[in-house]
Amino acid sequence: MTSGFAAALGAWQERPGPLARSLSDAVREAVVDGRLPAGTRLPSERELARTLEISRGTVVTALTLLRDDGWLHTRHGSGSVVRLPARLTERTTPWSLDRGGAGDAVLDLTLAVTAAPHEAYLAALGRAAARSAVLLVDSGVATAGLPRLRELLADRYTRAGLPTRPEQILVTSGAQAALTLLLDHLHTDRRAPVAVENPTYPGALALLRRRRSRLLPVPVTAADGWDTEHLAAAPRDRRPRLAYLIPDFHNPTGAHMTRPVRAETARLAHRHGTTLLVDETMRDLDLRIPPGTEPYLAGPGVIQIGSTSKTLWSGLRVGWIRATAELVRELCRNPLQAQLSPPPLEQLIAEELFGDGLDEILADRRARLRAQRDHLARLLAGTGWTYTLPDGGLSLWLRLDSDASALAARAADHGLALTPGPHFAPDRATLTHHLRLPFTATPEVLTRAVDLLRLTARL
Repeated sequence: MTSGFAAALGAWQERPGPLARSLSDAVREAVVDGRLPAGTRLPSERELARTLEISRGTVVTALTLLRDDGWLHTRHGSGSVVRLPARLTERTTPWSLDRGGAGDAVLDLTLAVTAAPHEAYLAALGRAAARSAVLLVDSGVATAGLPRLRELLADRYTRAGLPTRPEQILVTSGAQAALTLLLDHLHTDRRAPVAVENPTYPGALALLRRRRSRLLPVPVTAADGWDTEHLAAAPRDRRPRLAYLIPDFHNPTGAHMTRPVRAETARLAHRHGTTLLVDETMRDLDLRIPPGTEPYLAGPGVIQIGSTSKTLWSGLRVGWIRATAELVRELCRNPLQAQLSPPPLEQLIAEELFGDGLDEILADRRARLRAQRDHLARLLAGTGWTYTLPDGGLSLWLRLDSDASALAARAADHGLALTPGPHFAPDRATLTHHLRLPFTATPEVLTRAVDLLRLTARL
């Protein structure tokens, strides 16, 4: 065991600086890289000193550094095990996005994503693995989804006021996979435009552009939401057969569609024969106290797209389509469906997470995001930059008094990566004074990021 531990550390003694610091850094990096799994029990101090050919005092100092920093847990009489510190596991922020600082790696605020709910996910993974034996005696070929997962998803819609049967659910490997499959099946006439919000989610724009789709922008703003006159004019004047909408905590503006606008949107779509592809991936990130009760945007010709990527973890590649049972059967006959279906074990993990503990996970996640949103808002006070505080979602949609792309380019030179407004524009050219600022980072990182942004704006 000792030799294996030493091999996992690599050439740590060649590092500059004190040996104890080099050893503790090597252990920490081995845990992060996966060479030394969290939970690994360390050899005794005496064994380590002998194998690594250093003094026992150096070993003691290195282990003390690790213990003080949360990377080592010691129990009297049971030895020490390496672990991830609580500051990494008990938060919503992906660790890889905020390791940097001045003169160090980039602070990456280009992605509005969350880290996994660490303990809950590991527990779900363990339970799923224990249940996986029955999967191994089956073929493993793609289906519409594991029956229990489809039941759980259908029940969530039903309990939220949208009656749904399991056969109306098709499980996919994420929301973009769902959108890819739907576009392949429904967007057969390239001459017909696809209505999209302006701004909107860049991942959807990328899929549409790859298909050389004609885009019909419909304005949406953080302050005013969706303009019903524009919503009415789009199907009447340009006859789009499809529309892609994000009615709940819209990405990037944070706008939330009101009940009357939902009803009017569904009515207009039905009247003009437009199929609505409704992205609901942000719906559970409602930061109001208590959460609101707005209904799903639903009706004839409305298809819901959901995902675990924003509420749980992007690494859990599980999404879904809610549609008519007939359309689900048609989609299952599409050759793409097998390629866009998640592995059975991933679906088992999702089943476990969608069990009784999901409400607790979401409550904790909302509380952390709410605190980080409010912290970011306080940091922006006095800048002159304007925004509407969103009721949910993962980011602020900031309006600047200067060109956002130029500011983002200067910020990158100072180690801060940001996404300017044109990235969210269907025409790639408008929204030049806007910037998306995710509040998924820790308060400390948000503080550093706004300090850098203020500094960059003064240059």
